[in-house]
Amino acid sequence: MTDESNSKPPSMDLPGSSSVPKEARTKLVRHPGVVAIGLYMFLLAGVVVVYVVRGWVGPFFLVFSAMFIAGGLGLMMLLRWAWALTLAAVAILSGLFFWISVAQHLPYYLVHGLINLVLFLYLVRGEVRRNLR
Repeated sequence: MTDESNSKPPSMDLPGSSSVPKEARTKLVRHPGVVAIGLYMFLLAGVVVVYVVRGWVGPFFLVFSAMFIAGGLGLMMLLRWAWALTLAAVAILSGLFFWISVAQHLPYYLVHGLINLVLFLYLVRGEVRRNLR
């Protein structure tokens, strides 16, 4: 028998090995902000669900909740489409909260808009974009 017949095919993993490539794990460790923003997206999804359950907004808003969950999961997996979805979400929310703050003179919405603006500025950094697949 030759060595080629005893070697495992390149597509098979060992039983105890992790399914996440080491390269992806190190990228994620270098950007804990990406994980935090993904968790923030889950928080936003939960808030939307609570608003729908309490009747403050219509059931159509559950579409936004699903998009926030998809964006958060994809961002944690460092997927480029999720980055774009999350980027759009925080940009739109930032503008919305700034508008509400000015229209209703509520400082809480100004703070929330600034938080979303900071998240947007973090996501558009070249270093973050380079590490997405």
